[in-house]
Amino acid sequence: MKTIREKEQLVTNEFDRFDDWMDKYNYLIELGKSLQPIDDTYKTEQFLIKGCQARVWLHADYRDGKVVFSADSDALITKGIVALLIRVLSDQPPQDIIDADMDFIDRIGLREHLSQTRSNGLLNMIRQMKLYALAFQKTKQ
Repeated sequence: MKTIREKEQLVTNEFDRFDDWMDKYNYLIELGKSLQPIDDTYKTEQFLIKGCQARVWLHADYRDGKVVFSADSDALITKGIVALLIRVLSDQPPQDIIDADMDFIDRIGLREHLSQTRSNGLLNMIRQMKLYALAFQKTKQ
């Protein structure tokens, strides 16, 4: 099982292969298309991430000491962003998710190439993922 740091490095290496940001956006879209669909029972107001321009549903389960995320979005780029976050944070212990600094987002240049509203949405997605991890950590102690 790869650590969050190792997963972040893999993502950074993948994005480094692209010189142009249009290629990186296309790669994000492809990541979104490969995202496992979230169960329709979680496509409700309760699972919507607040503060995102697009609609993003995020759900988390706790299995074998690890947090497992699922998500969906009605916007292609946003779906790719949440797929990227899931790839890095899913299947990790709650404390590791809480402690993750997520600096790979700046290393790949994602935040600087997003609109202000998408950047805020990204931060809200990360915040919600960390809140899930915190909740699981508290209830499983």
